[in-house]
Amino acid sequence: MRIARITALCCFVLLLLLPQPGQGQRDRGNRGWQLLGTAHVDGAVDHDNIAVSRSEGPFREIRLRVRGGAVEFRHVVVHYGNGGSDELEVRQRIPAGGQTRAIDLRGERRDIRSVELWYAKGRWRQRPTVELYGR
Repeated sequence: MRIARITALCCFVLLLLLPQPGQGQRDRGNRGWQLLGTAHVDGAVDHDNIAVSRSEGPFREIRLRVRGGAVEFRHVVVHYGNGGSDELEVRQRIPAGGQTRAIDLRGERRDIRSVELWYAKGRWRQRPTVELYGR
């Protein structure tokens, strides 16, 4: 009887530690970073847009992570929930599996509506994926 109670208590505690439905997906490798969206890089154009849900944020900084091929970024344009926007220079070639430095957003914590990604055109065997994270 006592073992059954201890087992039930352990199971209950484990359930509390699991992520709940509706919680934003967190980047396990970097504490506090939250996945905001993804885009598949197309070699025919030089930019993409990642829309961010209104339920996310506010954020102080963003980071881009690349999977499936290297991407040479020019700049990003962050569009905020209040209608304003900032063009932020990146000018960095990110290898597959790599990421940018943390890019500070101007001002205090900001709600992000979308982020435009501007990059060099390229030829990839498979289209790289860019992941946008916020913290």
